[in-house]
Amino acid sequence: MKHANPVPPPQMPDDPWLHDQWDDADSAPAAAVEKAPQRRRLLKWVVYVTAALTITAVLAGGAVGWWYIRQVNPSGEALTTSNFTVNDADTLDSVSARLQTEGIITNARVFRYYVRHKGGIDLKPGYYELIARSHMGNIMRVLNTPPEATYRKITFPEGFTLAQMGKRVERDLPPMTAAQFAAAAASPDLRSTLQPDGATSLEGLLFPDTYQVAGNESEAQVIARMIALMERVGRQENIATRAAELNLTPYQVLTVASMIEREAKFDTDRAKIARVIYNRIALGMPLQIDATLYYGQPAGTPFSVLRDLDTPYNTYIHTGLPPTPIAGAGRASIHAALHPEQNPSLGDPLCRGLSKGEACDYLYYVVADAEGHHVFAVTLDQHEANVQRARDEGLLK
Repeated sequence: MKHANPVPPPQMPDDPWLHDQWDDADSAPAAAVEKAPQRRRLLKWVVYVTAALTITAVLAGGAVGWWYIRQVNPSGEALTTSNFTVNDADTLDSVSARLQTEGIITNARVFRYYVRHKGGIDLKPGYYELIARSHMGNIMRVLNTPPEATYRKITFPEGFTLAQMGKRVERDLPPMTAAQFAAAAASPDLRSTLQPDGATSLEGLLFPDTYQVAGNESEAQVIARMIALMERVGRQENIATRAAELNLTPYQVLTVASMIEREAKFDTDRAKIARVIYNRIALGMPLQIDATLYYGQPAGTPFSVLRDLDTPYNTYIHTGLPPTPIAGAGRASIHAALHPEQNPSLGDPLCRGLSKGEACDYLYYVVADAEGHHVFAVTLDQHEANVQRARDEGLLK
């Protein structure tokens, strides 16, 4: 058998690892080596910057949001109530600017933004009560409430003069002022049916009471309501008919009622004081009503000075009624002026010792106790004894 020649095995190199250019870093191109690390570093910086910008944006957004919240709802307690007026020509811009100036809100621009995104405000002229630095939503709610639907209460006590009423208005109904109240009261446009021809003062013609005043009312409107209420009370008391029976005008009755109001503290004394006044007028005696001396005079003026001061209201010097009422009388004093007490009967202890035919009429009174009740007399001797007793008890200076 014939054998084929054997195929020789392949020759292997001495180094079994195949060599290429990447095996030798020193012999590899520099660009090829540096390309990958540079990309990694760039990607890392992009990530860092993006993260930083994101965090900054979040922080900035949070800061802006927190700032906005603080403008809408300022920190701390809301301050006291402030009176704010919306005028005919006001707009959201003008109102917001004044709200910031007056310290009611902290930022006018934020307020305008808030209002526009919450449905807006239908501004109506009038007076509003706003709580400074409260939530803008509350301020917007109040300004969106029509002033004719908002009310403030004011009380004028019996015995107040026009000047005192004006001060009370300024205190309780700002931005109304005492000066504007006085000017409105002096206007010829405001008259009472109880006011006689030639009388220019409304003193005594405004009924003292508690009133609910709407936010869009003016001083003149308040006065008109007070006049109307006095007229209504007069009708209810039948002032025209009853005054005629007393040979007086309704205006004169109100003048008498005003003196009763300033002199009497208790209803039991009112009708008797009315009788003293009418008796003295009938006899031509000076009324000698102390309250008239103080009318229109500076507070604190001593009585001794007022008694010698010759004014139309000095009822120690002049007989008859003063030229005008001296205050606003309440219903009880008006009723007393229209229904004076009867003089004492002959069997009354006050009438004992009088000469035959001498009238037993109430002519004098003086304070009787610390509460302000009065004691009445028909003779000067009785009155002087009552005065001395009052002095002894420290009731008179």
